[in-house]
Amino acid sequence: MTGEPFLHKNASVWASGSKYYVDGSPTSITVAEILASDPDAVRAELDSVSDQNDYLSFDSYIERFVRANRAHLDSLVHEACDFIVDAAQGYPEENLVVSFSGGKDSTVTADLAVRALSNPYLVHIFGDTTLEFPSTIEYARRFRESHPLAIFKTARNSEQVFYDVAEEIGPPARMMRWCCSMFKTGPISRAFKGLFGDQPILTFYGIRKGESVARSKYNRVEDSAESVKIQRQKVAAPIFYWNDIDVWLYILSEGIDFNDAYRLGYERVGCWCCPNNNPRAQFLSQVYMPEASKKWRDFLIGFAKRIGKPDPEVYVGTGKWKARQGGNGVAAARSVLVEASHCATEDNAMIFALERPYSDELVGLMTPIGDYAPGLGRALLDEKVIVDHKTREPLIALMPFSQPGYEYAAKIRILKEDDGESLLRMAKYQVVKFNACRQCLKCEALCRFGAISISSDGYRIDPAKCVHCRQCVTDKYLEGGCLMRKYLRTQEE
Repeated sequence: MTGEPFLHKNASVWASGSKYYVDGSPTSITVAEILASDPDAVRAELDSVSDQNDYLSFDSYIERFVRANRAHLDSLVHEACDFIVDAAQGYPEENLVVSFSGGKDSTVTADLAVRALSNPYLVHIFGDTTLEFPSTIEYARRFRESHPLAIFKTARNSEQVFYDVAEEIGPPARMMRWCCSMFKTGPISRAFKGLFGDQPILTFYGIRKGESVARSKYNRVEDSAESVKIQRQKVAAPIFYWNDIDVWLYILSEGIDFNDAYRLGYERVGCWCCPNNNPRAQFLSQVYMPEASKKWRDFLIGFAKRIGKPDPEVYVGTGKWKARQGGNGVAAARSVLVEASHCATEDNAMIFALERPYSDELVGLMTPIGDYAPGLGRALLDEKVIVDHKTREPLIALMPFSQPGYEYAAKIRILKEDDGESLLRMAKYQVVKFNACRQCLKCEALCRFGAISISSDGYRIDPAKCVHCRQCVTDKYLEGGCLMRKYLRTQEE
């Protein structure tokens, strides 16, 4: 991968997927070649010849590329602008939002939205995950400066540190990307709440159908609770049917500024250490972000040792950490197991082990099930009764309990036996939250009524805002009742 830095300087070169296209012919660098390469040597060679590089040939190719595809581009733009105008019908201009990630797709979407709506004042939300490429932060700054009329809001989780969380519950993996909720959708949801309260909003996203198998199943306009990660919004995707090359055609033909990470060979510019990144992206980060890459690799190797992997270097080097599932070997996994036993004196009651002392926070977590009714419980036992918010029929009762083998425990008694299985399941989900919540913010984003707030002070549900939709205690919307249950589940469960 070294030795001929200007071999393709005068060729048309594109990176897409796992391949490079040189003058239209596909070629690839194998994973084995990448793993065998020395990023320090590559970086040194790049530095030595950087002043000899230019974009003369590139610009020449782009001029011809744009000219040959002008009619195709005009058709794409016309359709996308019509879609934006139609989707925005019924929303006040101040409730229209552009989701800005700093990537090429959101850059194009932002430009199209302003163009179609003739509105340079649109709200732009930038989710700074704290794991962004340095070039992404720099590009967001440039974008903000070049769009002075836009309302540009940065959403960032300033309460938690990625490495601290990863230390406790393990690094994210392909099927366990807890980081997305904690450092992206959660903070963005909070930004929405601060800007719009409970008002409905329309967000223009840069997602495309061809990006992945998962996104191929999306709808171009979506507002279902199962599909939309952040409630209180409808999402619309103007470039949903565009191909990768269409996005670049628009950027290059319009002369739009874009993230410099693409010039370095990156195909996507999300979180630089994302487990979904391919080996080429990982290698590029070793070249261009050596200190951050070494810190991340050292962390992964340390984690592999803690969970007992026989060859941590191989486990990390071959990317097997990305396929990790569950919390096997992670001490925090204990918090989602929730030991339970039947009450010896009451057939309709269960005793649940708690990870910390029983408190009113646990009582408050039962709010989605029903309303707390003061005065109905057995006062001497500190029992609290939850009743149906409409009929006022007693549903469950809970109280602190002393149980052999449990340091802390709660007793939950079913009062409406014909719905006992469902009530017990929902109550258990809330016990899981009480034990395992790591402030991932998933529940905050899920609640479209803004009733849930999560911080280091605890998990709170505002009874005045909760409408008892029960989405936060339903598997369909939140598997296992808590995101941590999915990420920390072990083989012993």
